[in-house]
Amino acid sequence: MTLKKSTQVCIIGSGPSGLLLSQLLHNEGIDSIILDRQSREGIESRIRAGVLEWGSVEALQQAGVGERMMKEGIPHSGFDIAFDGDRHRIDLEGLTGKQVMIYGQTEITKDLIGKRLAEGCDIVFSATKVQPLNVTDKRPTVTYEKDGEVFEIECDYIAGCDGYHGVSRKTFPASIQKTFERIYPFGWLGVMVEKPPVAHELIYANHSRGFALCSMRSETRSRYYVQCSLNDKVVDWSDERFWEELSIRIGPETAANLQTGDSFEKSIAPLRSFVTEPMRYGNLFLAGDAAHIVPPTGAKGLNLAVADVRLLSRALIEDYKNNNDSHLETYSKTCLKRVWKVERFSWFMSTMLHQFNDFSGFDKKMQRAEFDNIVDSEAAQRNIAENYVGLPLE
Repeated sequence: MTLKKSTQVCIIGSGPSGLLLSQLLHNEGIDSIILDRQSREGIESRIRAGVLEWGSVEALQQAGVGERMMKEGIPHSGFDIAFDGDRHRIDLEGLTGKQVMIYGQTEITKDLIGKRLAEGCDIVFSATKVQPLNVTDKRPTVTYEKDGEVFEIECDYIAGCDGYHGVSRKTFPASIQKTFERIYPFGWLGVMVEKPPVAHELIYANHSRGFALCSMRSETRSRYYVQCSLNDKVVDWSDERFWEELSIRIGPETAANLQTGDSFEKSIAPLRSFVTEPMRYGNLFLAGDAAHIVPPTGAKGLNLAVADVRLLSRALIEDYKNNNDSHLETYSKTCLKRVWKVERFSWFMSTMLHQFNDFSGFDKKMQRAEFDNIVDSEAAQRNIAENYVGLPLE
């Protein structure tokens, strides 16, 4: 026996993008059901991004979940780029009038889940065999299983916010889908430690031994990364080895302020650039990692997902409130124009700051020339700053 449900928008995925979309729609009286294959505990414990563009901050405030973020988050008005010991600050606020906010994605997810559940949203955790069906029909459906029972949700629209490995993108026919991808030949080894950060703002560093990033989640919790081989395993990297390598790459002057300790999270993440086109098929819309992935250099992944959700929520609200589907019709085109600009920025930052085994002496000189051009050119700094704080939605 199949149990029936009905809603206006069925959202697949309860990461920040799916949750934020549900909240923005709820604020306008539009109903949604959220499905996720993970448990609530698993979702709320995932360690992810921590740098928010100001547009993302405003979107969370608009959704009504910004109170804790504004109390506990750390506004940053700039960041540093370093190259073989030389260091230059990008003055975000001075160049653009905007800041970014340090606030962990884990905390955003907790804030959104708490608010959605408090307001009675039907969030189905640990759902299995989730499948969008008949997505070109006027009333598509999504089926899933939970606790041995089969459910079917009838809806107007489906939002695929279920990430790179989710089912939503796989629903698109191969005949209309184009994918673009670049796999980077290295990974990031990241650690979390309960120690104050080495600097007040982020430091992105290119060293002859590889890239390093000094980041943070709070005034007492630091997040650090070093470029590593894709063949490396976490067990290959003791804390002692990590701190030694990080200290070399950030240089003795910066390392003098580094407070080390036992890491409580350590993982290796591969880097890739990925885009699928289009982002709509029938009444199924993709958002976030379901449609695109950027390397983490430049902190764009979560912010790009939030931008998608801001555009999709606007389109759905216009359709329901004003019977105007023009924004739904242009959703994919509007998103992808911005997506490719963000992909370009992340590719640029990654190419300039990492060591590539196949780079010639010429290529390495070009990396240095890029850095020197940034240092010497206010226009180049402004371009980086504009991208870092977030491009306009359209």
